[in-house]
Amino acid sequence: MANKSLFSSYAGKHLPHADLVNEAGGIAYAFGPDHALAQLAATGCLNGTYYATAEVQLDHVLKLAAQVDVELLAKTAVYARQRGHMKDMPALLLAVLSVRDPALFAKVFARVVDDARMLRTFVQIMRSGVVGRKSLGTRPKKQILAWLAAQSDEALFRASVGNSPSLADVLKMVHPKPATASRRALFGYLVGKAHDADALPKLVADYEAYKADKSGEVPDVPFQMLTALELGAPEWSAIARKASWQMTRMNLNTFARHGVFEVEGLGDLVAERLRDPKRIEKARAFPYQLMVAYANANDVPVEVKNALQDAMEHALANVPALDGNVWVFPDVSGSMQSPVTGYRKGSTSSVKCVDVAALFAAAVVRKNPRARVVPFETKCVSIELNPRDSVMTNAQKLASIGGGGTNVSAPLAKLNAERAKADLVVYVSDNESWVDTRRHGATETMRQWNVLKERCPQARMVCIDIQPYAHTQARDAGDILNVGGFSDAVFEVVEAFARGADGASRWVDLIQSVSL
Repeated sequence: MANKSLFSSYAGKHLPHADLVNEAGGIAYAFGPDHALAQLAATGCLNGTYYATAEVQLDHVLKLAAQVDVELLAKTAVYARQRGHMKDMPALLLAVLSVRDPALFAKVFARVVDDARMLRTFVQIMRSGVVGRKSLGTRPKKQILAWLAAQSDEALFRASVGNSPSLADVLKMVHPKPATASRRALFGYLVGKAHDADALPKLVADYEAYKADKSGEVPDVPFQMLTALELGAPEWSAIARKASWQMTRMNLNTFARHGVFEVEGLGDLVAERLRDPKRIEKARAFPYQLMVAYANANDVPVEVKNALQDAMEHALANVPALDGNVWVFPDVSGSMQSPVTGYRKGSTSSVKCVDVAALFAAAVVRKNPRARVVPFETKCVSIELNPRDSVMTNAQKLASIGGGGTNVSAPLAKLNAERAKADLVVYVSDNESWVDTRRHGATETMRQWNVLKERCPQARMVCIDIQPYAHTQARDAGDILNVGGFSDAVFEVVEAFARGADGASRWVDLIQSVSL
């Protein structure tokens, strides 16, 4: 007689067997190449993470980029830059595309390389040889020359901030032909060669004059060009008046140290800049960047701190209003204490994965006051959030708890034990579950989801992954959506899914919808 413990009748929906072991040692489901590339493109910064080195990530991305068709590769690069606000990853995908399909590469180049930093990143990647060539090549050179020609003299001068490579290095590689006397003088100035000083663009001349005699007006140049100079409160106040949105966000404490906010009207001016919706959109601000600025702004006027909260509300305008019984499960385990953009020597972000998870959860609660939040690690963590509190307050409260192992199935098990009703559950995690792992069969998350579906057949599940791993605890299905990233664009995908879109390929379909 057959072993009944092995061959007893199975109750409920048949569940797919897990097909890989994740980085933490637990079982998981692998994404297909298209979804895996999308996941890595939206979350990967090519730095070391809690479970994977930068080298492992790079190798994985290159293998996936070689597997997918070139149109999806191009669309993923564009989406990662324009909607995901990523930097290194879209430049890498563009570099791969330059080898795989030069014509399509030329078509999307300007949509990915949309500022000087992206240009320098692209050149650095090409010259590294990781995509199979160390020279730029004819088509990439042509696109770089077109990018340079499209910039004004002033824009190129402002773009000359930054190294490895510098804009001067790029100029030496591609040898652009100046079309005007001022452009010829500017190129000579930037690369350190002889040039006609009288023909320099006015902004460059003003900057050189200011370096020689600081009694005049502070020129409208990037602040990095000025900080090496000995500046006082009047000069810093002039910098603050002309600063960009991102520069303002990053230097609030610097302004405070140099007496900027002691000048009448400057506090209000900075506050209005920070809360300006158009400037926020143009800056491509991640919501978590505002949370960090708020937490670190120690000696700034109250109107400036309030403006950061106003900016946060705008940055999270895409958070949808969701119907029914909504549950949010932020991961607060030990691995979520790692930097959200990975470890990079000398420039590791102070923002942790748990900060981003907490921010997502707090944002959903702010827009959906009836939503309930269940943080989890080895087990679920009890916490009370006031939906009337600001997003900043609730995010900081959530981020302050946790530690321990990762048990992704714990919140679902809690709902099942309490026989709670659910229409939508939203995970924000690195998906590295191991506490609840089994030796074979389905993941415990899928088992608990199956139990919940027996009770709530209309329920839907979203798994937002904020780390560059190509697997999940819940396999894609019509009622399960896996999406990656930490920009507000994720909420658009979640809203469409919550309204009834098919989760099985929703995110990849969104990227496929990018027009080339």
